[in-house]
Amino acid sequence: MIELHLIILLVMVLIGFVFSYLAITERDLLKAVGFSAIQAIAYAIAFYILMAPDIVLAYIAIAVGIYSALLVFVVSKTGRYEVM
Repeated sequence: MIELHLIILLVMVLIGFVFSYLAITERDLLKAVGFSAIQAIAYAIAFYILMAPDIVLAYIAIAVGIYSALLVFVVSKTGRYEVM
């Protein structure tokens, strides 16, 4: 029988893939930043399940915090919607 932490790991990786796809295909750049942050949180949980706490702390601080804040700042200086 598959153990519970492996099922949670699989679910978190799948959530990460789905939100990565949504971030790439989204035309509203602020929604794309939000999807990217959710994807980063899912991968951070996956790293935690894989028992890598040092990577989790760095990944949350950079991917969820600094990266998202920087992208929101850049989007506020440009246009919110992607034009083709």
